[in-house]
Amino acid sequence: MRKRIGGCALVVWAAAAWAQQAGLLNSRDFIARCTRAAELMESTSVTVPDLVRASAPLMENTCQALLNLRTLSPQHGPLTYTFLTNLRAYLALADALPKPQPFPEEGRKQFVELRDQLSRLEAHFRALLDQKEQALRSPDRDNLRRYAEANEKLPPPQPGRPRVVFLGDSITDGWRLNEYFPDRDFVNRGISGQITGEMLGRMKADVIDLKPDAVLVLAGTNDIARGVPLRAIENNLTMIADLAQAHRIKLLFASVLPVSDYHKDRDPAYEHSKRRPLETIRSLNAWIQSFCRQRGCLYVDYFPALADKAGFLQADLADDGLHPNSAGYRLMAPIALAAIDQAVPPSSRKGRRRR
Repeated sequence: MRKRIGGCALVVWAAAAWAQQAGLLNSRDFIARCTRAAELMESTSVTVPDLVRASAPLMENTCQALLNLRTLSPQHGPLTYTFLTNLRAYLALADALPKPQPFPEEGRKQFVELRDQLSRLEAHFRALLDQKEQALRSPDRDNLRRYAEANEKLPPPQPGRPRVVFLGDSITDGWRLNEYFPDRDFVNRGISGQITGEMLGRMKADVIDLKPDAVLVLAGTNDIARGVPLRAIENNLTMIADLAQAHRIKLLFASVLPVSDYHKDRDPAYEHSKRRPLETIRSLNAWIQSFCRQRGCLYVDYFPALADKAGFLQADLADDGLHPNSAGYRLMAPIALAAIDQAVPPSSRKGRRRR
């Protein structure tokens, strides 16, 4: 059967292997390559008679797609496809039009570079599609494998040292808890990019089975960015609370952090307010605070300490407008610790019977 693989199948396999080897571009490199491609389209268009006029709609579509990629997400599949489709059409049109002889050497070099940019962007797009398909078909949707080995090796809690699990996304994932909370049994179970539904799926393996005294949940910003309805986010957080309280784990819910666009000049991907509107963050935080009052949970309010007067994440507290840097975490740490000490007061730490 394997010997019957046709040439077409081999081409597909080779393309997939090349895309995998090339891999995904990071957001900054991807936007930089798209920007360069748009610049090359403009500069090469003047080297071929009638190309400026004939390619005007294609160039307009390409520039609009680039603007949307910068604004929405560099990893946006349909927008990437639109950009590449117009770029391919531009090159096909340039090939079809008669060229002056002799053709300018600089123009020839720019066309070569433009085709190289297209090839690399196409490899990125194939890798992006492969990544998205794997995510859809993954048997481990919630990424339980991430901490499976660490959970096996984690020793049981010790008397007098309350264990607290920090459950969250990249903001938690990047928080080096041992540096900010030395000599405390604080367990980091953050996974970059996760939404509340995925954290709900990890509650047993990454929280309940670790037998903590408390869990501090920081979640919601990725849900907002992906357009998950607030009602769905609220439902997921409610079920997380139900599971924690059913297993007698003290529950702390953190406010969603503010975001900002202050660093977008450094990287267009750092413009966050359009995908994470301030009004939506405030609405979700108001619900979380109200829910905590109703259910007797502790509300850990990071927002006022990190936001400026306009309600955005202070520029010096995050290098990308989304993830706290060391200065941001230094402000968050005492807020978290005060809430944890309130949830698990010293009198309850000694001789507490483990579940």
